[in-house]
Amino acid sequence: MTTSQLLHRALNFEFLTAEEGLFLYENVPTAELMAVAHELRLKLKPEKIVTWIIDRNSNTTNVCIANCKFCNFFRKPGHEDAYITTIDQYKEKIEEMFRLGGDQLLLQGGHHPDLGLSFYVNLFSELKSLYPKLKLHALGPPEIAHITKLEKSTHTEVLKALVAAGLDSLPGAGAEILNDRVRRLISKGKCGGQEWLDVMRAAHQLNITTSATMMFGHVETLYERFEHLTWIRQVQSEKPKHAKGFLAFIPWPFQDEGTLLRRVRGVKNGVTGDEYIRMIALSRIMLPNIKNIQASWLTVGKEIAQVCLHAGANDFGSIMIEENVVSAAGAPHRFTSQGIQDAITQAGYQPQLRNQQYEFREMPVMEQQVIGY
Repeated sequence: MTTSQLLHRALNFEFLTAEEGLFLYENVPTAELMAVAHELRLKLKPEKIVTWIIDRNSNTTNVCIANCKFCNFFRKPGHEDAYITTIDQYKEKIEEMFRLGGDQLLLQGGHHPDLGLSFYVNLFSELKSLYPKLKLHALGPPEIAHITKLEKSTHTEVLKALVAAGLDSLPGAGAEILNDRVRRLISKGKCGGQEWLDVMRAAHQLNITTSATMMFGHVETLYERFEHLTWIRQVQSEKPKHAKGFLAFIPWPFQDEGTLLRRVRGVKNGVTGDEYIRMIALSRIMLPNIKNIQASWLTVGKEIAQVCLHAGANDFGSIMIEENVVSAAGAPHRFTSQGIQDAITQAGYQPQLRNQQYEFREMPVMEQQVIGY
């Protein structure tokens, strides 16, 4: 096995093993990884365009019994700061989002022990009744797994009910690292890695578009990162021909500020800018069947995210009118609508507004230009 042979296979869209991906990570210079990943990106996305989206990341509730050690957002049941978002609060958030040019609510929350399927069905139905043009990119595999357990049902039946109520697409939240050794250490109360993957398999069978994520730089080994990528790729390869499956992959480094992982176990985010760029490039190399790779400017900042656009990434994500979970662990970066377009232009690309299906949108007329949380 030589690096040149592996990179040649990658450029032919062959699936590399986790061992081969790790070998590339440990033996190929960053510039060479970037060049190969960029060439792959151009084969899949030849236009000199980088996409972005306007949406709002709101939360149904902060009550959660998963007890993830990297999360500062959740509150235990009965806590004085616990909340469930009301319809009036949603109306205020959604109407502001529409005024600012967005059309999608990225809606997630905690594993509330008392909120079952009927709660979400009623919520989605009411929101769609109030705002028929609203897009709901909502929940995620751990929440689907949690609801399924509460209902003693199946992933498929829960997803069918949610789609009938208004669910448009399923985020790839809660993947972290899919190896269960890691999950037992950082998120023992969440579904295991295999169940996360099985929820996505069920979603793809129902033609629900999804995304996939990876949060790295904590207790995982380098090999477990590449194992994660091969598992994501396998699920994508199993999707029905008519389904889009995973529309995008978004990796980001663990944000450690104030987390139990840092306070109790001493685990810090040691991911450098170079390491993040290498993981973006290798995500493109390892995932030839996923068209869109997103750079996480929220966690790595503008400059590193711009470099990633020359390392296989073709999407800059959302301006995030509102974001509460990752920010609670110290992610400091913010963009305005104009700022994200300027950043893409400065990197040598044409910014293109999109929707969650990666269809191009025209720039809306906005009530104000200053957007961002």
